[in-house]
Amino acid sequence: MTPFPSPRLLADIGGTYARYTVETAPGRFEHAASLRCAEHADFHAAVTAYLGGLPAPLARSIEHAAIAIANPVEGDEVRMTNYHWRFSSEQMRQRLGLQTLVVVNDFTALAMALPRLAPGQRRQVGTGSARAASVIGVLGAGSGLGVSGLIPVGDGHVALGTEGGHTSFAPRDEREIAILRHALGRYSHVSFERLLSGPGIELIHAALRERAALPALELAAPEITRRALDTGDAVCAETLETFCAILGTAAADLAVTLGAFGGIYIGGGIVPRLGSYFDHSPFRARFEDKGRFGDYLHAIPTYVVTAEQATFVGASAILAAQLRALLGDAESALLGQIQRARDSLSPAEKRVADHVLAHARAVLSDPIAEIARAAQVSQPTVIRFCRSLGCEGLSDFKLRLASGLSGAVPLSHAQVIGSDSTLELGVKVLGNTASAILQVREQLNRETLARAIELLAAAQRIEFFAVGHYRVVADDAQFKFLRFGVPSASYCEPRLQQLAAQVLRPTDVAVIISSSGRIDDLLAVADVARARGATVVAITASHTPLARKADVTLIVDHVEDVDTQVPMVSRILFLLTIDILAVGVAMRLEQQGLAQPLAADAALEEGQEGPAAGPADDGSAPPPAAQRVAPGVSSAGALTRLTSHSR
Repeated sequence: MTPFPSPRLLADIGGTYARYTVETAPGRFEHAASLRCAEHADFHAAVTAYLGGLPAPLARSIEHAAIAIANPVEGDEVRMTNYHWRFSSEQMRQRLGLQTLVVVNDFTALAMALPRLAPGQRRQVGTGSARAASVIGVLGAGSGLGVSGLIPVGDGHVALGTEGGHTSFAPRDEREIAILRHALGRYSHVSFERLLSGPGIELIHAALRERAALPALELAAPEITRRALDTGDAVCAETLETFCAILGTAAADLAVTLGAFGGIYIGGGIVPRLGSYFDHSPFRARFEDKGRFGDYLHAIPTYVVTAEQATFVGASAILAAQLRALLGDAESALLGQIQRARDSLSPAEKRVADHVLAHARAVLSDPIAEIARAAQVSQPTVIRFCRSLGCEGLSDFKLRLASGLSGAVPLSHAQVIGSDSTLELGVKVLGNTASAILQVREQLNRETLARAIELLAAAQRIEFFAVGHYRVVADDAQFKFLRFGVPSASYCEPRLQQLAAQVLRPTDVAVIISSSGRIDDLLAVADVARARGATVVAITASHTPLARKADVTLIVDHVEDVDTQVPMVSRILFLLTIDILAVGVAMRLEQQGLAQPLAADAALEEGQEGPAAGPADDGSAPPPAAQRVAPGVSSAGALTRLTSHSR
């Protein structure tokens, strides 16, 4: 077994425990440790504590890591579902001094481990035989309920990153109906995870005691399980029996959903510890109890994963695949191009090439002076190296390198300096803007956006308020909403803002736009609008006074030095936020089939003058957005024109 050039850190992060190990060679795991999450403030503190317990030379030599974590992983920002830890993957990589950090869902990692399990690392429960090259399903209960799947593709597999544990629980008998009724007294939505987890065992136990008219008795899940297995406590035994039966329902639903003829695997922290009890529990009978599809499920095998390091095996496989890609398996990758061109480079350029190949991610953020120092060459040699690969300069080289490493524009900022060429200046400005847009995209909150769009679509009138550099955002917003018939106005002078706020009505929405969220005049507008009964939507930075005053806040976090330049990037971010709201409102009104753009909009498209917007002939207020109709122009046309003019 050939050792890795450098050891690899692997972690399995759940809501209660964080497990770590170091992989020194394929499948060789050493220095395993399990730390309680509650004993560490955040993920960085926990992993630092683990690394601090390793021999110093070993800890310093770790360059690559894979983290399997119990929550959905989308983009750079990681937020745990059942615990308060959250972090940026890229910032964490930099803080830990790693070349590579891969973060994946824990059950995605477990799914990738399944084809690599030895026969002795799983135990079959019930009948059925796995079909070769078929879909595999996996689920498991611990702090929550993880669900994933594995789809055969060519010679390998693709793992599904799902949140199937949050599908709605469906009771199968009177006992489970009583449990559902009890759970609905606590939660508005009862998912399978509410019951198939450590907290779920406690919830089932409480519901069954209530059903039996017994006094409440708070027991932790491990104690309930112990009493069920060792003492014969009737309610605890019934709790564990019910848990296994409900797990059979969830497993059967997953099997028919995926067509998992490769089998259903049960992992997690609870079932593997039940041992032979689980084999004789109601699990398999309930799994096959599917009415007309009983025979279908009878043919699908179910297994308990007994390998303690299965998640590490899967995380290791994902990390290995990522590192193969980084080393330039694809011919278009810049790292592969460097490897192929290395022999033709000068000795000094070879040193730059070797440094880039060994520290690719660090090069993305290092300045040219640091790259030259690390490679022991001059700064002009670094530039010659970049140009020998067909790049215009170091900035162009970094963008191409980042594309090969991650498939996306890097989330970083490049400082414009006086010696930059015109092309490098353009690349940096556009790159910084693109990076900021991607960062804001990762901050988008679906519920907040939906609520803001709902409020704007129902408003009788929308007033936009901004000052200084951001007045163009308010003016742009007014123009966009007027184009499809929403009565709107923008106010950018403090006195006019106060007057406008004092005539707002409960049916109106005030949209306040502020990068700092601390402008006194705008904070006063928010207070007056709220006092008048109007709804306040803020577009601002997080944790600001304006964000706290608003009914709905859309977060745009981007800091610029306004003392040396106008806020270029942040204004673009605010304009794009307005675009999101405008398109969302247009789509909402179009779906209702009640809203159409003003006829004047068609004339404006041709450069003609249209009639001014104003009150109806009888002096009455304009109708709400959901009732506005203009003959002769379709709402679909308004949406098309709106999106085509979006920045």
